[in-house]
Amino acid sequence: MNRDASLDALLDLDGLVFVVNEKAHFWVKFEVRRIEPSADKPHGLDYSLTLHDAGGERLVGFDNAHAVAGSGPGKKRKAWDHKHRLKTVRPYEYTNAAALLYDFWAAVDAVLKEQGINS
Repeated sequence: MNRDASLDALLDLDGLVFVVNEKAHFWVKFEVRRIEPSADKPHGLDYSLTLHDAGGERLVGFDNAHAVAGSGPGKKRKAWDHKHRLKTVRPYEYTNAAALLYDFWAAVDAVLKEQGINS
């Protein structure tokens, strides 16, 4: 069985903080660790990827720290994987580590552009 290089890359980010725009002081933080797979976290990961402004406010976050209700016809289902964007929280469909990193950075870029920041 081939090892997932994107999962290794994601796990290697654990504990790192990066400044993504020095002038405006935006920064990202990664917390990622392996856990025993469960019904709530079948991928066996506990993760939090966040973008913060100079005051420390979270602007973007992808995590699985708690359950959130879905929206639409199956909204009774609670999802643990979810994303925060400014003041909204929505379920996130985790597929793999590469997609999580891609989706996180795409959300970071979108918010920075909205803030008038060139990343």
